[in-house]
Amino acid sequence: MKPFRARGGQLVARVDRAEAGVVGLLLDQLEQLLAADRADSSGDPVIDRLFPAGHRSDPALAEDYRGLTEQALRGGKADDLATVRATLPADGGDVRLDEDQAGAWLRTSNDLRLALGTRLDIGEDTEPPEEIADEGDHQLAVYYWLTALQGSLVDALVAGRAGRR
Repeated sequence: MKPFRARGGQLVARVDRAEAGVVGLLLDQLEQLLAADRADSSGDPVIDRLFPAGHRSDPALAEDYRGLTEQALRGGKADDLATVRATLPADGGDVRLDEDQAGAWLRTSNDLRLALGTRLDIGEDTEPPEEIADEGDHQLAVYYWLTALQGSLVDALVAGRAGRR
């Protein structure tokens, strides 16, 4: 991947076909999580991470809060996911984003990292794999690749805003 850079009012990166395919698969999985009925996903640690409790010490209050906010949160996440899908070149190529689209990419890449990090039980002491030996290493490498993608997008947003001043 060529990292995001600010260019002429847009944020531009280049992804190859394999990278676009991985992101597409992750988007499919996130979409399935977001579409799942809350009752069907009860106790799923990824759902709990994506939709944290509004109040940890009072389960009834937390459930009331969830009832008031979860549908809107799911809708916002679904809208962001659709924006990422629409701006991701399926066969690889340039990703060109305006600032609003970049916000959707940041939120969605964060959700993808939260989901993957939760499934992989990533902690503060988890290191990127030096060699890819098994499926777990592949998934961990994807997690760190998403981290780099997100970091380059933040850097490009900051640079783009600084360039407009």
